[in-house]
Amino acid sequence: MLERIIKELKKHAPFTFFGAITGIVIMFLAKNVSFDVSHKIFYTLHPLHVVLSALVTGSMFKIHHEGKPKIWALILIGYFGSIGIATLSDSIIPYIAETLLNLPNRGIHLGFIDKWWLVNPLAFLGIAIAYFRPRTKFPHAGHVLLSTWASLFHILMAASGMLNWFSYAVIFFFLFLAVWLPCCVSDIIFPLLFVRKKAGGK
Repeated sequence: MLERIIKELKKHAPFTFFGAITGIVIMFLAKNVSFDVSHKIFYTLHPLHVVLSALVTGSMFKIHHEGKPKIWALILIGYFGSIGIATLSDSIIPYIAETLLNLPNRGIHLGFIDKWWLVNPLAFLGIAIAYFRPRTKFPHAGHVLLSTWASLFHILMAASGMLNWFSYAVIFFFLFLAVWLPCCVSDIIFPLLFVRKKAGGK
């Protein structure tokens, strides 16, 4: 499993790096947006991220499971693999960057609590799609970009335009980190931990 994790992290590093670059470009263009605008954008991107994360996590579990998986197992894996990791990626890791940079409006915005009526149902929507039409490749790529941008606007909520070139470097690092490890773990490693081996041990 450790070898698989290392392989997947290496494989996804270039695309994650590209996603982080797009985040820096967007940050440069949107660095002076207000808290309210950043808040609205975050709570658009984060729920969409949760949908795709639940879709990919659930799909990975269903596709690689021997036979038809139990629906309750798919729901639990899809929910915790998406809500848990999306919260880490979009909220907690960005908050660490905000704290290190001492940004004025720093705070953890937990979508599954603050907007429970939006984020949680969308997680179940992603799980439902995974059950009936499992897909991984395109949703995973979209998930990476949405996670990058959600993390960015979480930081922009805290910044209130108070960014310098050092801040850009720190934010780039945290955008990469916030997406690279959590997204690979949630989309690939986490669901495979619960997969029953197929015949022949594959």
